[in-house]
Amino acid sequence: MEEDTQVARTVQLNDGVRMPILGLGTWKSSHLPRTSVQGAVETAIAAGYRHIDTAYSYRNEVEIGRALRSKMQQGIIRRQDMFIVSKLWCTHHAPEDIPLCLNKSLNDLELDYLDLYLVHFPVGLKKVGDELFPLKDGEMLTSDIDYLDVWRGMEALQASGKVKSIGVSNFNILQLERLLALSRVPPAVNQVELHPYLVQTDLINFCKSKNIALTAYSPFGSPARPPQLHRGDTDPEKLLEDPVLGDIARKHRRSPAQVLLRYHVQQGISVIPKSDKPHHILENTKIFDFSLTDEDMSSLRGLDRGWKACIHNQLKSHPYYPFE
Repeated sequence: MEEDTQVARTVQLNDGVRMPILGLGTWKSSHLPRTSVQGAVETAIAAGYRHIDTAYSYRNEVEIGRALRSKMQQGIIRRQDMFIVSKLWCTHHAPEDIPLCLNKSLNDLELDYLDLYLVHFPVGLKKVGDELFPLKDGEMLTSDIDYLDVWRGMEALQASGKVKSIGVSNFNILQLERLLALSRVPPAVNQVELHPYLVQTDLINFCKSKNIALTAYSPFGSPARPPQLHRGDTDPEKLLEDPVLGDIARKHRRSPAQVLLRYHVQQGISVIPKSDKPHHILENTKIFDFSLTDEDMSSLRGLDRGWKACIHNQLKSHPYYPFE
């Protein structure tokens, strides 16, 4: 017996705000030809997406701002219809730099507030000009700023009204526990890599128990990453080709990508697939009119092998590095 296909199209955050469960991811691999992020966002809005995910470090916020403005001028959307997410980059963890990072994103996006602002990564980096990954003698220049202090700066941004909700990304259970114990405002969201090769059951259960919403990035295993970031035999890049996934997709007459997205939304997890191909952007919205059986979900979870696409290896020795 198939379950009811009804899943909520939004996730209610712990601060009462509703976040659309399906969003468009916009992280661009720099080795790919710079196809138009603006075009992808305009296509997505026309296809019904109302949640767009970006970050200071993606360096695409100007293009996303143009897309939003264009669709507003056409009367397709109003600002309040959209849920826009950006992220504080690691080089801006010092108290005086936190508002600067947000203001740069707001200016580039041509917005006066964000719906959700996330701490991108718990490890801080030194601020060296505009460099995203400051290096000295081949070593990453990390800072020792405590993410708890960063969080106080995030709380201040929320109090200012420039961001509606605040959350984190790439935080592990211990870091979330410490944050919850010592902060005034709990994080509304933890955005992490999730897919059947990286199931993270403990993290999912912990976040549910604490009423922290999850957003899944790289839901397809990030196949378009730059070649130098591929991790050989333990890379999730070929997830879309997995035969177990293929069998489930054929059974439901869906694409493997649609099954992977449904796997998240059926668990109440928001998901942000990235695509710049119009047919994929549209296909990725068609996940609300079928449902996976308990057996399908078990088979997908059974593919778990702890394979991560995004690891930031150069930060491994830092005490706040979040991954094993």
